[in-house]
Amino acid sequence: VQLQASGGGLVQAGGSLRLSCVVSGRTFSNYDMGWFRQAPGKEREFVAAISWSGGSTHYADSAKGRFTISRDNAKNTVYLQMNSLKPEDTAVYYCALPKYGINGPWDYWGQGTQVTVSS
Repeated sequence: VQLQASGGGLVQAGGSLRLSCVVSGRTFSNYDMGWFRQAPGKEREFVAAISWSGGSTHYADSAKGRFTISRDNAKNTVYLQMNSLKPEDTAVYYCALPKYGINGPWDYWGQGTQVTVSS
């Protein structure tokens, strides 16, 4: 299984970014997907997850109202639209595919994409 994340970059506070993660080696539409992040000196934390159909989504409190997770099963891609970005959103963002379902464990990880939000 390969997960290829992209879309990170440097953005000013209040700006937006859209992350993408392309999955290969699995029947993408069978799996829930998630996004996590890890800031310098901190543990990796959950950001958002989406069910296999896209019909159910879950967000960390820090992401609610600003981030939107979505997926396109025809393109084997999951997205994370991030709006109203804050400096505290600065982190490496990882997409992940779980072993069973949306509650994990998360078995497969992308390589991460850096998001830097300047104040």
